[in-house]
Amino acid sequence: MSEENVADRAFTLAEMTSSDSVTMEVLAGREGRFSQSPPLTEPPVTYLDVGEAPAYVLTNGKRGIGLGTKRKTVSPDGDRRTVVLVTGRRTLCLVGKRDEDEVISVPHEAVADVSSKTGFRAHRLALRTPRKMFHCWVHRKTDESVLEAAAAFIEERQTDAPESIDGGDDANRVMYRGRPVAPQEPTPEPEEKQTRYYRGQPINDDDGDK
Repeated sequence: MSEENVADRAFTLAEMTSSDSVTMEVLAGREGRFSQSPPLTEPPVTYLDVGEAPAYVLTNGKRGIGLGTKRKTVSPDGDRRTVVLVTGRRTLCLVGKRDEDEVISVPHEAVADVSSKTGFRAHRLALRTPRKMFHCWVHRKTDESVLEAAAAFIEERQTDAPESIDGGDDANRVMYRGRPVAPQEPTPEPEEKQTRYYRGQPINDDDGDK
């Protein structure tokens, strides 16, 4: 895709959404949400399928994406960053690398639970599939309402019986360096404020994180 086509498509998609988190600059790969540096090796918009549009865009610096646990992460290289595109089909996590960006795709139909978590140093969008947990780190300057809205958007698109896609132990169509990510048991996150959702609405959880 030419630079002009990238810019045109990024502009069109940014104009289509009502969320301020989706900007032409980030989608076109010109700069990060909270940084002047290009976030990825390839523009984020080039990873979207035809007809796919982001409803929310979340970014972070060095924290990357936690696979299974918060500490087992795929982190960006150098001054690259992480961009998370929440579309009507999936949560698309893009981790900037020098040669080839890492792509982690979690379809909404594979999500069993979604929650937003806020912390002093960073926020997170936590996705749990039947066999795995994904921790999408989010820059601490991100407005909490944006994070909650993204979580509610995903929750509204969950199914009553999340799929174990591709059979066997694979809980979803997640690839890391061209190979399926091995399943990990989710771990509790007691130190952060957590908001859970039911049918798109936040619910109180007296036993949840404080």
